[in-house]
Amino acid sequence: MSNELTKVANPFVIAKKENFEITTSAEAEIQKSIAETQASLLIAQKFPRNQKQAMDRILIACQRQAVAENGIYSYNRGGTVIEGASIRLAEVIAQNWGNISFGIKELSRTENESEMLSYAWDLETNVRQERKFIVKHWRDTRQGGYKIKDERDIYEKTANYGSRRTRACILGIIPADVIETAMKQCNETLKSKADTSPESIKKIIEKFETLKVSKEMIEKRIQRNIDSITPAQVVQFRKIYNSLKDGLSIIEDWFDISLKPQSANTEKFEEPETKPKPQPETKEKKEPKKAVKKEAETPAEKASELFDEQTPPFAD
Repeated sequence: MSNELTKVANPFVIAKKENFEITTSAEAEIQKSIAETQASLLIAQKFPRNQKQAMDRILIACQRQAVAENGIYSYNRGGTVIEGASIRLAEVIAQNWGNISFGIKELSRTENESEMLSYAWDLETNVRQERKFIVKHWRDTRQGGYKIKDERDIYEKTANYGSRRTRACILGIIPADVIETAMKQCNETLKSKADTSPESIKKIIEKFETLKVSKEMIEKRIQRNIDSITPAQVVQFRKIYNSLKDGLSIIEDWFDISLKPQSANTEKFEEPETKPKPQPETKEKKEPKKAVKKEAETPAEKASELFDEQTPPFAD
């Protein structure tokens, strides 16, 4: 019998990977990212946010008309209307709250899809929220989908999907009372500056037409002529528009889709098909008539007829 001790392999030892090399440029990029992150953390710790001043900056920003108009969205859930901070308002809050890093990154890309990362990071408290998701290089239409290959189309689609996740990340690290206070200020700004002039109503109609919502659909919802719309309804329609634009709700949640002008479109397309049909038939009927008239009125035939009438007297 052998007295040698058998050694068992240590399960915590990581096997060395062969042929694994880091290029000089990749290593420099890694070191640069580490240095930037460390610098951001040090600055955030050295200059912490003053919450009172940060809240004042947020309220001042929400008093601007453009921020208030795009700051709140609405959507239906279980028969009740729920309001929330839009993507634009979340960005304004993060910028004025301070010491927050947020954004969208493309982690990898294949021929058919992109792997994306949305994140928000509070550099003071080291609280981080992130969302990983896949965006397919595909666009759906009513006539059927198709693959997108243009770089700009891919970027726009990934940015659109990423902005929604970024909003959720930002709202996940900022205190809820800060968000509620900002929304209240946006509502007060909209109520005090709600414009019901003909120019403002025209802009509302044009904005909703880009989302395929007609004037008749708007009037059906408010149960009155759009010229007599109230300031409160103008405020509500701005929230609905933000909800539809950000993809948080669909048209069927707010409007009667049976009022879409589908019949008018079909009549326009049928007219060109019915009008040209009688034209070739009239031309074919007219051409032989003209030809017969021309043959009956030729001078040769007229001379022959006169000659026939004059021959009997000369024959006698």
